[in-house]
Parts: sequence; C-alpha cells; structure tokens
Amino acid sequence: MMLVAISLFAFTMALWPAAMFLRNLSLFREPPATKNCPPVRISVLVPARNEENSIASALESLLRSSGVDLEIVVMDDASTDRTAEIVRRLAAGDSRIRLEKAPRLPAGWNGKQHACWRLAQMARHDMCCFVDADVEVAPEALARMAGFLNAANASLVSGFPRQITVTFLEWLLLPLIHFVLLGFLPVAAMRRSTAPAYSAGCGQFMLVRRQAYFASGGHAAIRSSMHDGLLLPHNFREHGLRTDIADLTSLAACRMYRSAGEVWRGLSKNATEGLAAPSRILPTTILLLGGQVAPALLAAVFLIERLTPDRAPVAWSLTAGALLLCYLPRVIGALCFRQSVRSALLHPAGILVLLALQWFALLRKVAGRPATWKQRAYPVG
Repeated sequence: MMLVAISLFAFTMALWPAAMFLRNLSLFREPPATKNCPPVRISVLVPARNEENSIASALESLLRSSGVDLEIVVMDDASTDRTAEIVRRLAAGDSRIRLEKAPRLPAGWNGKQHACWRLAQMARHDMCCFVDADVEVAPEALARMAGFLNAANASLVSGFPRQITVTFLEWLLLPLIHFVLLGFLPVAAMRRSTAPAYSAGCGQFMLVRRQAYFASGGHAAIRSSMHDGLLLPHNFREHGLRTDIADLTSLAACRMYRSAGEVWRGLSKNATEGLAAPSRILPTTILLLGGQVAPALLAAVFLIERLTPDRAPVAWSLTAGALLLCYLPRVIGALCFRQSVRSALLHPAGILVLLALQWFALLRKVAGRPATWKQRAYPVG
C-alpha cells in the first residue's frame, strides 16, 4: 500500500505541470508575420557592461531589421573591456547607433535596472525595446513583436529567445526556463486579466509603450531587483496594464552564460525573486521533487526489486504514467524550442540541480551574503 500511495503522489504531482504545459503550447506562439504594414518607429535600448564578446554581432543583427524605423541606443555601464570601443566603431558607420555612458551607479540600484531607466529617458520613439547585449535577432523580429504588442492591446510584451547552450550546466539547466514557464503559468488566465500573480517575461527582450512605462515607474520602480524579466511585467500589472509573452525561438537567439560558474551565479542572483522566494520555495520543492524526480526513483526501485507489472500492477501503472508525464513536456520542449535532447533525458538530475541552486540562493539571503554579478555585489535581503 505504501508503494501505491507514493506512486499515486508522484503521478498527481506530475499531472498538473504536464497538462498545463500541453495546454500552453497552443497559446505560446510566435508573434504573427506582418504584411504590407508601414514601418514602425522603435527605440532599441541596449544596456551593456563588459560585452565585448557579443555586442558587435548583437548590434549588427539589429541593424538588419526590416519593417521598422529604429534608433539603437547603447549604454556603456562602466565597462572595463572593449565594449565602448566596439560600439563607437559601429556607430561611426551607421548613424542609427549612438553610444551613451551610464552615470555613476546610485546606491540602492541594480546596474541593469539603472542603465535601462536611463536609456528609456533617452529614447526618441513611442515604442521602446529593451534587448540584452548578447541577443541576436532575425530581421523581422522587431516588426513582428510590434505587431504582437498592438494585436494583444498590451503595454508590455516579452519574447523568449532560443537559448544557445554549450557547457554542461548550460544545457542541463537553461531549457528548464520553458518547462517552468509553460508548466506553471496559466497563459489563458494571464491574457484574461491584469492580475500581478500571472506576471511573466524574459529580461532578454521586452517591448514596451513608452507612456505606459513611465506611468508605471518603469525600471525605477524595481530599482533594486535582479529579475526585471519577472518584476517589470509584475509592476505593469500592478498598475492595471496588460502584458503578454511570445515565443522567439526562430526569431532571436542568446548565449546567456559561457561557463558553469556563470550559470550558477547568473541563475542564483535573482532566484529569491522567483522560485526561491521564502513563500514559494517549500511548495515548489515538494511539487518538483514529487512530480519530476520521484518517478525516476520509483522506476529504479522497480528495477532493483524486480517488481513486474503482475506483482505490483497498480503501483507499476501509476509509476509508468508519472514517468510519461514527467518526460513528455521536456521531450516536446526539446523539439519545439530547439533544446538539447540530453537535457530532456537528464530531466530529474536537472531538477535536482535547479532545486539545489534555489536553496543555495535562499540560504545566502538568510545569511545576509550579497549576490555578485559583473564585478558588482548586490545585497539580496
């Protein structure tokens, strides 16, 4: 009976995110193509701190944009590498680019939020697109997202680029972004309301209406945050403004991190504003362990104990079902979002590492230790 109870628990915990993921697949789509539309004016705002490895290719991809009349404003946020030099060279060859220098970082501000806030004040157009300096976009990406913003009657829309993963922790953990997003966010409910509880976004690509941005306080309202992808949409929704999300797998790509250390520091720096928030981490841990790790452990027990379907039919059936529900979203995600199949196969291990990272972030916060990113230390209390 104990084995049946555990198998039933695992099946139940796996059922919800799998069902939610499958439901959301039909709702999380690419922004529609635009046809015969006049060019849209967009200010593309790029915060940049020590981005010499990616800034040139990112800006060159933006310059190839079609269907838009754009300006590109890059803010050099006290870089110590060749970032500013590279941007100046590109700006000399194309007047659509201009380089600005970030003022000294004020106390209480996160570096990226400060750079984005200053960039918005320098924008000339009514649509502002915040794009990270390591994101490359397809020529039609900006125009299609502008069309999506208008069609959704939203004030902010965010796109999720394809994540380029090379090293072990990159391909193990980063594909879980889509699993968590589509497995736990009711997209249909998000689109029916402006409730802050349904906030979602990706800080790598966010397009906003300038008037709504300043009316809601923009990045100044989340100045100390490490997680603008979640908290900027949350702030918009707190002001009664609509936000939405789109799949940019075929329209943008990003190599977010380049080493295991960067993955760990990058994901843990903002964890306590997401899954590792004190109010969320315990139920999240139970849900993920029960539905995404326990099925694999139960299957191992069946193999070790040689429990065949005829010896434990109910437990065996529930465990098989839980395993299917556990792996199905990840396999589909790997196909739809061009993710590593290895990550899908090692899904339970990825969940364990993700949970370890969340608890590490929470314990660091409790201990009062700062999070470090881009040679800056930030308090997380």
